[in-house]
Amino acid sequence: MRLDRILTGCATVSVKGNASIDICDVCNDSRAVVPGALFVAVKGFASDGHSYIRTAIEKGAVAIIYENQELTDCQTEGIEGITLVKVESSRHALAMAAAGFYDNPSHKLTLVGITGTNGKTTTVTLLHRMFTAMGYSCGLLSTIANHVGNRGSEAVNTTSDSLTINRLLNEMVEAGCEYCFMEVSSIGVEQERIAGLKFKAGIFSNLTHDHLDYHKTFAEYLRCKKLFFDNLEKDAFAITNIDDRNGMVMLQNTKAKAVTYSCRNIADHTCRIIEQSFEGMLLKIDGRETWSSLIGQHNAYNLLALYTTAVTLGADPEETLIAMSALRPAPGRLENIRGPKDISVIIDYAHTPDALENVLKTLREIAPDHELICLFGCGGDRDKTKRPEMAEIAQKMADRIIVTSDNSRTERTADIMADIKSGMDLNGRSRSLFIEDREEAIRTAIMIAGQGATILLAGKGHETYQIIGTEKRHFDEKEIVTGIFEEMSI
Repeated sequence: MRLDRILTGCATVSVKGNASIDICDVCNDSRAVVPGALFVAVKGFASDGHSYIRTAIEKGAVAIIYENQELTDCQTEGIEGITLVKVESSRHALAMAAAGFYDNPSHKLTLVGITGTNGKTTTVTLLHRMFTAMGYSCGLLSTIANHVGNRGSEAVNTTSDSLTINRLLNEMVEAGCEYCFMEVSSIGVEQERIAGLKFKAGIFSNLTHDHLDYHKTFAEYLRCKKLFFDNLEKDAFAITNIDDRNGMVMLQNTKAKAVTYSCRNIADHTCRIIEQSFEGMLLKIDGRETWSSLIGQHNAYNLLALYTTAVTLGADPEETLIAMSALRPAPGRLENIRGPKDISVIIDYAHTPDALENVLKTLREIAPDHELICLFGCGGDRDKTKRPEMAEIAQKMADRIIVTSDNSRTERTADIMADIKSGMDLNGRSRSLFIEDREEAIRTAIMIAGQGATILLAGKGHETYQIIGTEKRHFDEKEIVTGIFEEMSI
């Protein structure tokens, strides 16, 4: 594609050289540059792409987008024949160039994005499954996986970089996909990874404590979430949970058509739980009863968001409820493994205070007279302020607690566990065990569990690894639990 077409929307300050040249690829990593490519120099957190301009040119880049004049002049000194494009923001330009290079694929399908602290992965995964079951060809961009029709791959970030997003969207268009369901993180919004994308609908789930290691303040976290809705176009839909205190905030400046859902208040679409057990729950959605194998109030909200989105996009309500009733939980979301002594081990991704509270509340409601053991840790190199908060919740809602490792990364696991312990009072500590090795902790939880106990393994969910230091080790909780139960049955 010609460079001048790619530059549409890039907020260029100046262009030095030939803007009519053909571009074969767009890169922001000098290692991926091929002859004929456009290299976008982006200042990152670990390094500055402007420092690699000369390397990109040596590998065959024919055009450079940049914002730092001084560094660019140093890198291009003595080099001729390269088109240099100065922009206001390289990060924004990268997203716009990616969309332009792939001929704006988000305009050619129905793109639905969901943002919020909890429920994003479950909702987009189930939307993808449900619309696929209803006969549509769909794409998925989520924390767990990216899917182009029936072809899937493991995801790296909640919201991928703009080049990856547009490449995958283009693959979806070429594969005949009609819909794409996508998680939209606050960090992805702030870093402009979704700039230039056309969303048909935006969904807000909830907003609680998370990512303050990055955003620093809750107000900034809220601003980034809201910015997603501020940028929706007038022919889009802004779908929001009004039971969350920030649900209506999302609508304040949006041009999109507002659609509300609620489990407690009057809204465009409503839901309530009639009954539930470990096997599922009976719901009444907009006056119609439906069964789901998912459990918990938080999943009632997820399913209502699912229903609201489908109906808003034109799906038949009855057909939607039938398709919903056949859905299974997303991987690592309240997965139940039954074992000897009628023990239930629940594996869930809950890694924020709100998510942990929701899951523990659900388990307590379903089995109020059974022992409840909560095993959890907290990620290293991440928001430290939520560690004592999660401890307070665990000691309030669980009978016994086991504090262990999660993804400790470059922090000492003992230090993370000490931060968690600081949120407990004497009574909480007396009911707690502190075991650094997570597999040993899981085995201990199962060994000390009484007849009919419920054990929550919180924090890992779908992840099949642990990151200790800089090493990523295989660690699959379902494998571990199943193995222990098999040993007990021998």
